Amino acid sequence: MKSTSLSLIAGAVALAAVTGFAALTVPGDGGATEAGAASRLPVERSSLLCPAPGLSDLAETTYTSFTPAAKSGGEAGAAELKSPTAAIKDDKKDDKEKAKDKGKTADSDKPVVALKEPGKPATADVSGSDAPALVGTATGRLAPGWTAQQTTTVEAGDSRGVLGVSCTAPDTDFWFPAASTAKSREDYVNLTNPDDTAAVADIELYGPDGTLKSDVGEGITVPAGSGVRVLISTLTSKAADDVTVHVTTRTGRVGAAVRTADSETGSDWLTASAAPAGTLVLPGIPADATSVRLVAFAPGEDDADLKVRLLGKTGAFAPVGNEDLHVKSRMTAGVDLKNLTRGEAGSLLLTPDQKGRATPVVAALRVVRGKGDKQEVGYIPATGPVGAQATAADNRAKGSVLSLTAPGAAGTVKVTASAGSKGGTPVSKTYKVAAGTTVAVTPPVPAGLKGTYALTVQTQSGGPVHAARTLTLPQDGIPMFTVQTLPDDGGTVEVPAAEQDLSVLDD
Repeated sequence: MKSTSLSLIAGAVALAAVTGFAALTVPGDGGATEAGAASRLPVERSSLLCPAPGLSDLAETTYTSFTPAAKSGGEAGAAELKSPTAAIKDDKKDDKEKAKDKGKTADSDKPVVALKEPGKPATADVSGSDAPALVGTATGRLAPGWTAQQTTTVEAGDSRGVLGVSCTAPDTDFWFPAASTAKSREDYVNLTNPDDTAAVADIELYGPDGTLKSDVGEGITVPAGSGVRVLISTLTSKAADDVTVHVTTRTGRVGAAVRTADSETGSDWLTASAAPAGTLVLPGIPADATSVRLVAFAPGEDDADLKVRLLGKTGAFAPVGNEDLHVKSRMTAGVDLKNLTRGEAGSLLLTPDQKGRATPVVAALRVVRGKGDKQEVGYIPATGPVGAQATAADNRAKGSVLSLTAPGAAGTVKVTASAGSKGGTPVSKTYKVAAGTTVAVTPPVPAGLKGTYALTVQTQSGGPVHAARTLTLPQDGIPMFTVQTLPDDGGTVEVPAAEQDLSVLDD
């Protein structure tokens, strides 16, 4: 065997050791041995982006960073949320430079939040309107399931409310139904670029009559390591109550979220809907909702005919007068679902009408609690199932409600309350969700809780379960709240079966 062959075999052995799943045989051992079936392995790196908190000097923002505890160990790693410019500087350094700078970094380069261990949240508080967007990276054993939440409280003004958003991974395509260009609204698209080169984004708006044409929404430059905020009412001269915002990038990638504000109902973050699909689930409508508005959009060339069903505690029923929804191609449809909850928490299920085809749509709910001058708004976008695992990072001793819905077959999930950020012992509880129903529960709280804690939901058996967490922080009689959906956190990836055949190296 030549030296080149030996070098290649050594490289293959090293590869097998790193990946941990490749089967390997050496020539003369009877040929290659097939690896086992595809398996799921923890990710080794995760990235998250948090938008700049807002426009009010009265804003008080809490960042919470959390990685669920895992049974197995792994490399120690790190999980940090930093300003975009600081994150880019850090990424450009090699390991020796990072080690040399440890403990000597300038204040501006220090992470806002640094998570030290899985299973226990790390938090940080900032005040005012000039807090920057944050870019985060988690590695090693802190990467699988890493979750971060940004929760902002504004006590007064048009921006008042509790604004909660789960920090998301950068991407190139986002859909936001339930935005608005109405005179009572000030909705901003927040774009954050985590990379060291500029990104170029397009913002398209679609109202009830179709495209809201605008040249200024095209070719928006988002500088490297920076954020851009765009008031969507400046992109069009037409006022519309229901608008779908479509954000795409020509170059690069961004994090995107819409910050809404209404003069009567306050403000919150609107996060992206799940990708266009024929069937959508929107979980976690509060039992005391006084108004629920459904906004849907069909991005393709075909109209969509949908059945609308509320999945409640005992089963599914159709909202009276709104059993069906017709969504014209590339036009935004909005409908008020009056008396939808009937005092019972639920989740909305959109399915194709039996007479029509499964036309892909995106959708979101605008939910209002309270009445008169004591109203507060929140948003629920369509979302994917919990899958293997999903987490809501920021929970307090009181105020959290967890909604679990099984749109198809019955399912069972395990819910774990983590240790507290300042102390407390984890607690777990299992919930069974009957087919076609929603279970709204007060989740477990860590024993001896001090600080805040995280809730992790894991699928145990049965059909897909969708989940959302409502966090209520009342202020001066206003039921201030925010809802975060809980799709699979992507903490593991499927690694296909593999084999090594080194016979090509044999002379």
